[in-house]
Amino acid sequence: MKGSFCAASACAMPSLIPASALGRDGHVAPSERIVMGAIGIGKRGEGVLKNWVLPEKDVQFVAICDVRKTRREYVKQTADEHYHNTDCAMYRDLREMLATRKDIDAVLIATGDRWHAPAAILAMEAGKDVYTEKPASLSIAQGQAVVKTAQRYGRVYQAGMQRLSEANFIVANELLRLGRLGEVKTVYAHLANGQVNMRRDWLPAEPEPAKDEVDWDAWLGACPWRPYNATYVEGSWRGFHDFYNSCIGEWGSHTLAQCQMALGMAERSPVRYTFVDQPSAEGMEMIFDNGVKMIQTSKGWHGTCGVRFVGSEGWVACADGYSRPEVSNQALLADYEAVLQNYLARTGRCVGHMRNFLNCVKTRGLTVANPVVTHRTMSTVHVANITCWLKRDMRWNPEVEAFVGDAEADRLRSRAAREGWQIC
Repeated sequence: MKGSFCAASACAMPSLIPASALGRDGHVAPSERIVMGAIGIGKRGEGVLKNWVLPEKDVQFVAICDVRKTRREYVKQTADEHYHNTDCAMYRDLREMLATRKDIDAVLIATGDRWHAPAAILAMEAGKDVYTEKPASLSIAQGQAVVKTAQRYGRVYQAGMQRLSEANFIVANELLRLGRLGEVKTVYAHLANGQVNMRRDWLPAEPEPAKDEVDWDAWLGACPWRPYNATYVEGSWRGFHDFYNSCIGEWGSHTLAQCQMALGMAERSPVRYTFVDQPSAEGMEMIFDNGVKMIQTSKGWHGTCGVRFVGSEGWVACADGYSRPEVSNQALLADYEAVLQNYLARTGRCVGHMRNFLNCVKTRGLTVANPVVTHRTMSTVHVANITCWLKRDMRWNPEVEAFVGDAEADRLRSRAAREGWQIC
């Protein structure tokens, strides 16, 4: 009888289930959470993870893949401390994580430029949605492959051109779109200081560490084989042609996207590019088929990643750190909040780039920096780079994505992939 009583009591007395598991007290029920992993988390990725992923209550971060042991362990510690558990798994090979973790819905990709497109393609083929840092591709062919993969597998994709989801930049874009600047014939895109013609050499060889410490072969991926040097792994791969998108890609992936979005050209690219004999391509003009000029320049802002739109009735400029856009006439900003809210209502988007991505993961909607918008921006970057590399004006046909009458330039639309890493 005593045994029966105990058994009956066990059935009658429910277990203590934490509120978080039931979706109470402000928590999101497990069935409503987006399970995320990450690939390649350095300093930039660390910021995205800490500020944009972990704070989201409907996200559960469960796995980190990085070729560097120190970064794997750091991210695991960060996630475990946030969730007060030890659940975050570590992987060295992204292919293993993608193949075995069927529970992961989406991945954050924050590698260097060389891995953004290949990792995104592998993730989407594995059924994952993708948020990838910019610049989103190292070649036009890579961008085309990302678009095709996202369409084939029905995946949600967002590139980290986050200023497309920031209020100040949104309002600046809307002032142009709404016609408040009058006829706009010229827009300016902030250009990062640096070199378009990057280094073609490589750093001296150093003893290669154990594979578990740094998987150098995987770090290189599809890039040409180069001897190991710790300087690359520590972040100084920028400036080398093998791994980098040039100063045009560094900020242009933001500022060109802003300009093209505001002009209603988000799914196209300029058709004419003027060569300028300047190391950073300062002053390069990129001209759309309607005659509007988009000019790259490092001048005109007191913040980074700025844009400036000049029309017959006024101008607007915006950059990082601006409390509000700067305008030729303050009357342009009199209904700032209404302009912003009307944009959000019209598009169904939100302020916050990661939040836009997460909302689309749930609704299967189209992100603001979707594959086509991202590819068209990056096509502009790549064509501008090729213009500088070949030192001559270029004509580009965005319909067929080819140069007009320039076979040599056409050959630069893709990069050869190293044996064993032919992903895209």
